[in-house]
Amino acid sequence: MRLARIETFVLPAAAAVLIGLLPAESTAQAPIDPAMIAAIRAEELNHSTASDLFYTLTDVLGPRLSGSPAYDRAARWAMDRFRQWGLANPHLEPFKLGPAWTLEKLTLEMTAPRYTPLEAYAAAWSPSTSGVLTGTPIYVGDNTIEEIDALGSRLRGAIVLTARPQTEFLSKDRPEPSEGAEPVKTGNPPFPGPSSRTPQADILSRLQKYGAGAALAPSATQHGTVRVQGNPATPPDAVPTLVLAAEQYNMLVRLVKAGEPLKLRVEVGVRFNQERLDSDNVLAEVPGTDPVLKDEVVMVGAHLDSWHTAVGATDNADAVSATMEAMRILTALHVSPRRTIRVALWGGEEQGLVGSRAWVAQHLGDQAARDRISVYLNDDPGTGKTYGFYMEENASAKRIFDAWLAPLADLGVRRNVIEGIGSTDHVPFVQAGVPAFTTIKDFENYDVRTRHTNADFADAVKAEDVRQSAVVLAVFAWQAAMRDQRIPRAR
Repeated sequence: MRLARIETFVLPAAAAVLIGLLPAESTAQAPIDPAMIAAIRAEELNHSTASDLFYTLTDVLGPRLSGSPAYDRAARWAMDRFRQWGLANPHLEPFKLGPAWTLEKLTLEMTAPRYTPLEAYAAAWSPSTSGVLTGTPIYVGDNTIEEIDALGSRLRGAIVLTARPQTEFLSKDRPEPSEGAEPVKTGNPPFPGPSSRTPQADILSRLQKYGAGAALAPSATQHGTVRVQGNPATPPDAVPTLVLAAEQYNMLVRLVKAGEPLKLRVEVGVRFNQERLDSDNVLAEVPGTDPVLKDEVVMVGAHLDSWHTAVGATDNADAVSATMEAMRILTALHVSPRRTIRVALWGGEEQGLVGSRAWVAQHLGDQAARDRISVYLNDDPGTGKTYGFYMEENASAKRIFDAWLAPLADLGVRRNVIEGIGSTDHVPFVQAGVPAFTTIKDFENYDVRTRHTNADFADAVKAEDVRQSAVVLAVFAWQAAMRDQRIPRAR
């Protein structure tokens, strides 16, 4: 699949002039390689595989829950691409996660007072139901713990509505920080949880004790969007848990309270593999060639895993595709970087940065090892074009990155911001004292619509934005690999 020409990826005269106008201090700290920038852009323009990579990840391979057989297929596919492109040492590195989990069947239907299929998803690592469950649901959203205990045996095998109707929603995306020059607030917006008189954890504990058949809860996203996650530490005897579209959940509660003859039918079928407790990171590299600097490493990466309800297009197949394409560009150009350029596709990001934390713990345990990492460039939060980087309060590195961003201005980059951001795979590197930065992307429809939801399909991403991001990553990786000094550490 080949995209039609979307942007001019060759170095324009205006950009070359801009390079000449950069302050001497900036260019001295971050010399620009216009010939290589032009070559990178031409390679992406004329031989792009970015859309092939993206649509394979999303449409063909689909959701990539950490540790699952689907994730394993994606990891092997990525490793094979690296090998075909000629990267050195493509391999998988395991880390502990928990049992492999696969959803094989899910049905939730209202059968009375009329028939309606309901939009619901099982929480990841939730167990199966004991066959098909039918009956009138029991509502406990307004119950005290004593009132739940009083239900006792009535809860055995029951379908339980665990929360009040959902009235609080995440209704606004976080601001995109590269616009303007003011200080910005970064980080995930607060996500409302289900409301109930008794805390949800206590309700689920009681339902487990009394042998409830299934627990239903609403999503805090609107208009049929369902946001679902899960925990690999979920005990195998937990109550099967499903998250519903809020509007449908609210309807069920109203029907119960009105005394209508409500009937539901639910079945969840999952498969666990208790022998498969690992997941894998995927790594490969372009070896350095400088006798002095070749053991130093510039890393680029993104998280390969996703949640299980859609195909993880914006979180994070677009970034994985851009990262892989950046490495393909460099190998296609037969580059000889001074430092080694290493790519890492992480697993377990959605479960708490498990894969990247495990890699940092295994490989960066002493100062000498940490000093060998010049910089880590991560691609994750948001979607769309790359506008710049979150610079983690590292003013010295920001001056360098600002100079590197300037010749890409016609591609839609904007600025690097001095602020940092958490909740993605550069964080373990920052905590280890290694310069690590993640890309700035757009957040339109990301927080309220696609992130961790059943709406995260390929249509939410523009393939030309993946191509632009690949160019930015390739340029920054090359510049970092070729400069005389490592990227400065934060002070």
